Amino acid sequence: MLFHSSIRKELARSFGASFIVLVTVVMTMTLIRTLGQASRGSFNPSDVMLVVGYTVLTFLPNVVTMALFISVVGTLSRLYRDSEMVIWFGSGTGLRQLVGPVMRFAWPAVLAIGALSLFAYPWANRSIDTIREQYEQRGDLERVEPGRFQESADGKRVFFVEKNADGERTGANVFIATQDGNKETVTTARNGRIEFEHGAQVLVLRNGQRMERTKGQDDMKISSFEEYRARVDGGTVDPKAFAPLNAVPSLDLLMEPKPRQLGELFWRIGFAVAALNLMVLAVATSRINPRMGRTGNLVFALFAFQVYLNGLNLGQNWIAQGRFGFWELTLLMHGGVLLMAGFWLAKQHNNWGANPLHWFQSLPGSSRTSP
Repeated sequence: MLFHSSIRKELARSFGASFIVLVTVVMTMTLIRTLGQASRGSFNPSDVMLVVGYTVLTFLPNVVTMALFISVVGTLSRLYRDSEMVIWFGSGTGLRQLVGPVMRFAWPAVLAIGALSLFAYPWANRSIDTIREQYEQRGDLERVEPGRFQESADGKRVFFVEKNADGERTGANVFIATQDGNKETVTTARNGRIEFEHGAQVLVLRNGQRMERTKGQDDMKISSFEEYRARVDGGTVDPKAFAPLNAVPSLDLLMEPKPRQLGELFWRIGFAVAALNLMVLAVATSRINPRMGRTGNLVFALFAFQVYLNGLNLGQNWIAQGRFGFWELTLLMHGGVLLMAGFWLAKQHNNWGANPLHWFQSLPGSSRTSP
């Protein structure tokens, strides 16, 4: 049908443009934030682009939903503004008939939103956490950077190397301060290097001094050495470490139906359900007066979109706190939005006025269209 094909083609163009703009904005903001985290030592600078990619992936369910909603509202508002809707309405097509082509256009995106929120979202968060943990729990010698004081993973040692003399395995003017209980040790050396013995890292210092003292005592032991060797263990990542809830796979959440897990599952499933409801709401709110501007209509539509998605976050907290059950809040929130959007669509389609009696009079066999 000409009507359906023309609507879907324009929706596709609008969706593509909206998606590109939103992804560009999200990538820019994510890059700035990730660079700041890398400068504070949360990530390896070489992994910045990888972290940006994973982070953008976590935002894609929201981005695709918003792009889909904007494309429907923008396309239908343009049809009203350019009076093209008058032609379609005059040919016997009502506002209710717009739901069919809109849904046929939106269902692949809705499936993508569900897959992204249920599977890609926890996987990307888990990957980001792994990168962060590997960098934070790296070995003490791997933490050393020339010209900077660096604390060890356990917080008991502080390293300083003035410069690298040959690559990353040797350094000059080495300083190491160690605190173990009441014992404090300061070791300095003209140069040092890293060697491997039996699969372990060994720090070899040459031409230096070692000072030892005990807290609460005035005596201090000072010794000089030509070569000092110390084994330094590398950091390891515990695979059983606690994983944030947003990084837990959806199937694991389903297998452990506790309030916090059900709240997270409600939030993930809610994106796909919200996308379907928003399509009906977009058709209902897109009607504008061609003689008036469409700014107010778009602002209201985006406000409704933001309120709905914020409701998902609020619902997640309510389920986690035990105030509502999973199915109870799902039916209440999503079902309520669907009923409201459906009623609004029926009101626009049948030109219902302020008198409720006219609503029921127009229901049987109603085929009225609104220009």
